Amino acid sequence: MTNQLTPMPDDWQRALAIVAHPDDLEYGCAAAIATWTAAGREVSYVLATRGEAGIDTLDPAEAGPVREREQRASAAVVGVRSVEFLDHADGVIEYGVALRRDLAAAIRRHRPELVITLNADDTWEGTHWNSPDHRAVGRAVLDAAGDAGNRWIFRGLEEPWDGVRWVAVAGSDSPTHAVDVTHTLEQGVRSLLEHRAYIAALTTEPPEAYVRNLIEGFAQQEAARFGGRPAITFRLFPC
Repeated sequence: MTNQLTPMPDDWQRALAIVAHPDDLEYGCAAAIATWTAAGREVSYVLATRGEAGIDTLDPAEAGPVREREQRASAAVVGVRSVEFLDHADGVIEYGVALRRDLAAAIRRHRPELVITLNADDTWEGTHWNSPDHRAVGRAVLDAAGDAGNRWIFRGLEEPWDGVRWVAVAGSDSPTHAVDVTHTLEQGVRSLLEHRAYIAALTTEPPEAYVRNLIEGFAQQEAARFGGRPAITFRLFPC
């Protein structure tokens, strides 16, 4: 079979996942993170917002703390202890120097070898228009990975870190690499289930059925290109 996916590199110790909202990592990527933490690697999360505009039935002042609690619980399921929120406004994140600066600062603080983010393309699978927050943050992450190592950009932040070796984009329509999640798929399901308030507002399906169908479906989608194994896919950019 052509276009087989390559296993993700495993010669690293620290990763930093940077996304726009609570739940972004749980829609498919968390099972891969569970695989890495189970192998003794350190993964931290940085979220640009608290997801305060994400629940139609909750005022943002109430929704933000709820979604923060759900995100911390969700991260714990897959072995992630460090979760930071940057307090950009949900729904109206702007790509630009200010965002790049905040993300470069986060990379310098955490000093990862692998940076993970979410699809920044205009669409999902060429059909569904992508969130402006996803597009802004994903693009800024790719730029900030380089900014973090340049001592002449964003002076006055933490010491530059030029140790980022790859940026891995989850949810890409053109993945190049994958992680076998045979043994951590259930953790991926439970991780998304922690976003109970969000899911309750999103669907009338029973939460476990909704989550299991999604996560197991994502993992099987590219299995034929990865030896028949359930897989989480990434587009990997070397730095």
